[in-house]
Amino acid sequence: MTRLTARHAGRLATACTLALAALSAQAATTLTIAALNNPDMVELKKLSPAFEKQNPDIKLNWVVLEENVLRQRVTTDIATNSGKFDVMMIGTYEAPLWAKKGWLNPMDNLAPEYDLNDVVKTARDGLSYGGKLYALPFYVESSMTFYRKDLFAKLGLTMPEKPTYTQIADYAKVLKEKGGVYGICLRGKAGWGENMAYLTTLVNANGGRWFDENWKATIDSPEWKKSVNFYVDLLKKYGPPGASTNGFNENLTLFASGKCGMWIDATVAAGMLFNPKESQVADKVGFAQAPTGVTAKGSSWLWSWALAVPKSSKQDDAAKKFVQWATSKDYIKLVAKDLGWTSVPPGTRISTYNQPDYIVAAPFAKFVLNAIQSANPNDATLKKAPYSGIQFVGIPEFQSFGTVVGQAISGALAGNMTVDAALKAAQATANRAVIQGGYQK
Repeated sequence: MTRLTARHAGRLATACTLALAALSAQAATTLTIAALNNPDMVELKKLSPAFEKQNPDIKLNWVVLEENVLRQRVTTDIATNSGKFDVMMIGTYEAPLWAKKGWLNPMDNLAPEYDLNDVVKTARDGLSYGGKLYALPFYVESSMTFYRKDLFAKLGLTMPEKPTYTQIADYAKVLKEKGGVYGICLRGKAGWGENMAYLTTLVNANGGRWFDENWKATIDSPEWKKSVNFYVDLLKKYGPPGASTNGFNENLTLFASGKCGMWIDATVAAGMLFNPKESQVADKVGFAQAPTGVTAKGSSWLWSWALAVPKSSKQDDAAKKFVQWATSKDYIKLVAKDLGWTSVPPGTRISTYNQPDYIVAAPFAKFVLNAIQSANPNDATLKKAPYSGIQFVGIPEFQSFGTVVGQAISGALAGNMTVDAALKAAQATANRAVIQGGYQK
């Protein structure tokens, strides 16, 4: 009996060794993912073991970066074909430009259960080039005005459905002087996708544009001067100290902790601000459209953070499998189970907006979907412009000169230079970029 048991034990040990070896061989595929350090992506990383459990032959290696750093790293990686990343988080600016250069794998031959027709058309269009889709949207956003309903009621203020910037300035003054909070929080951190995302919508609302129809920069125009002076004065008088270092995440923290009376930023923040697990003011948040000036054109942006697979990846099939999982209906349900329906990735799927639990939990849901579907990147300025894009200029050079302009304006906000000096430098930078790029004739 002892001899038989020992023999069986030996066979069992051998079998276990072989099984472990097989599992080890299966686990040979490691995907390196370049991700943004915002709450939605932190949640994706947290829930990703569910994907690894379903796919034991794939392991995930996460590189989570601040927005400006992420853009720099993925741009360098894909432009040099280095292949460090298998999945990249990119947006509606990069997707068509990089697809045109042949840097991205198309998102074709998707699994039938993915149900691509369920994905909001605006999102698909923004991530396509030449009729092909090159990234799958993780979430889609426009921009909106958040405000403290309790403070507005206490101070006798009424936020209209469509506020103007004149009204916003008046409210910010009262909130700062009588409400015991910063009157307003806005992006001040330099970057084409940070302060310039917001500022471009402000310029649009005041009737401005980056370039005229002959590709001559218009940053020295009255519309830009009015917009940037308004922005700098507003934040200096009624905003938080150190506003020039605040981006989306910093302002989210300020508003969610009850320190801001108003905040104009991405609609994706609504899910975080209305979630009592993440926000101290969840029951006090009101919302309205992004403010307008002389026009509503381009006053709210359109953006999608999406997942793409670069051509340089040597594991594109596994990468595409992960991207489909992370942007699927099932993933949305997984977030709902973990954080509640308020916090699911917004703006991507029609089925989300047909989900009764989401509509009940997220009073902003239909408002956000309408803002996303009504945005028009091809008609975003009062005067005609030669480029597409609402809060960006859809040419490869923008990533560079947009950031330099953002640095100049952030410097003016910090008090390191005058607004006029910042705009003069920005004008020269933008003109030089399009002349070198061959846009000006």
